[in-house]
Amino acid sequence: MQATKFEFEMRFWIICAIYFVGFFLSAFDHVPFIVAVRHLIAPSIVRGTPNADLFSRIVILAGAFLAFLSAGLRTWAAAYLRTDIVHDTSQHSEALVADGPFRYTRNPLYFGNLPLAVGIGVLASRLGFVFLVAANWIFVYRLILREEEALRQSQGESYRAYQQAVPRFWPSLRPRVPSASRQPQWRQAFAGESFVWIFGLAELSIAITLSARIGGAVFLLAFLAYFIPLRLVRKRRARSETTDH
Repeated sequence: MQATKFEFEMRFWIICAIYFVGFFLSAFDHVPFIVAVRHLIAPSIVRGTPNADLFSRIVILAGAFLAFLSAGLRTWAAAYLRTDIVHDTSQHSEALVADGPFRYTRNPLYFGNLPLAVGIGVLASRLGFVFLVAANWIFVYRLILREEEALRQSQGESYRAYQQAVPRFWPSLRPRVPSASRQPQWRQAFAGESFVWIFGLAELSIAITLSARIGGAVFLLAFLAYFIPLRLVRKRRARSETTDH
């Protein structure tokens, strides 16, 4: 079932709520995901030893790598789609973008949310990890269904041809449509996705220090950085209103 208009407009806050619930589940499941993985892979490692700390750092570093991977993919997509469209609460289906990462998957931005959920999820409990990954996957898939319906109605046969050529979610190993020679706009893309890059830095800081306090402070900074793309959206709307008048 596709997402509602309300869900699309509030997608950032709903995703924030998913992460909040995921970490809150540690109140019911007291076993951290990292500890569960350590017991599974290296049960001989004793808690509180240097080896246990090293194992935790390796797992969290892997999570940070996934967060940076997500940031890179989302930035690549935003360079072609534009940040003021990516983060706008209004749905845009007036044009079809089939360049950059959109030649490999129809939804690179939503696909980028999955490694981010896995990467940050390693910091949660076992139950929290499963919830974060599953809830993110279900929610973005419903958002995809909504956007596909709008694009089918607005773009008609051109979008149907694009649907047949390019996978919906999991990227192909080679481009499935020719390049349209659209020029990427990297500066606004990095600005718009800066909050995801800071998420990666937050997790990297935890891997280095094993300090939840330091990591939490950087995660808060990442959350505040989300308001950068919102400012870009407001500027675009102001320019559009000026042009219309």
